[in-house]
This record gives sequence, C-alpha cells and structure tokens, in this order.
Amino acid sequence: MSATARAREEAAALDLTTLRLMSFKELDALYRAGKRPSALSDLDGDAIGAMLAWRTPATGPLAWLLRSFGASTAFPWEGKTFQSQTSEIGEGINRVKLLGKRRWFPFKTRFAASFLDGQPTFLLDYSGPANPPFIRSIVDDVREVAPRLYLGPAALLVKGKPRPILFFAVSLQ
Repeated sequence: MSATARAREEAAALDLTTLRLMSFKELDALYRAGKRPSALSDLDGDAIGAMLAWRTPATGPLAWLLRSFGASTAFPWEGKTFQSQTSEIGEGINRVKLLGKRRWFPFKTRFAASFLDGQPTFLLDYSGPANPPFIRSIVDDVREVAPRLYLGPAALLVKGKPRPILFFAVSLQ
C-alpha cells in the first residue's frame, strides 16, 4: 500500500471517539499535519463538538476527570454553528446546554496564520464586544484532519500572547 493510500485510510478512520483517545502531544502532531479548509463554507452548519486533551494536567486523576467530563452527556458544550458570509469572512456561535439550550459566545471566522506554527488555518475570533472579557481572550483555530472533521487548539491570550490550553474538535459528519 502506498503512503498516500495509507494516509487516506488512517484519515477515514478518524472520528471524535478516536480523537478522544489521543494525548495532547498526539493531537498537536495531528493538527500540524492537518490542512486548512479550502473554503470558509466547508464548515457551514451545526458541528458536533468534543473537548479532547488538556495541556496540563496531561496525566493523572485530574486529567482523567477532565477527559471523562468532556466526553460525558453532562458536558455543557455541544459544538459550534458556522456560517460563511463571503469567501473571506464568516461568523459562528457556540451551542451550550446550560439552563436549557443556549447559543453563547459569538465569533468571527477567517483564514489566517495559526498561533501554533504560523501555517494557514481557519481562525475563530472571539474578540467582539458581545463577549465577556474572559471569552474575548480565547483564541481558537482548526484544520481538517479527516473529511468534515476539524481539530484545533484553544488558547488564552496572556500578556497578548496565545497560550495553548487544550485541543478540541468539531465534526460535520
């Protein structure tokens, strides 16, 4: 089997369940190998979300607890809804189950360089005035790692510099 065929087979096997089993380091490598979507509209729709692995703690009981909570039906984040507006900009919102179903924390989308490696990515910008200050300090971006499956780091701006805290994924399957 050729390397290209093997890579296609491995990508086809990826889903949110598989990603939940990977470490922060493995997710980082997979993200860096991912590709920027070809168009903002590739993500249009209601994507199912998954919180994956935290940078710290990486192992131990707290890491297990965070991963278990993130994978449980009690975890309030359901995913993100994306809508392209033009070929260059779009918008979205998070879907949250907390005191009913809510649509919180709007963001703008565009293509930009990733804060992790400087390579092209799909950026989620929470800096708008509709968000509380803490949410405005979040920086997310995603890359496609399998058809309609997008993986990305979430970071907090600390003294103006993004500090990665976890990996998440969204699926439009």
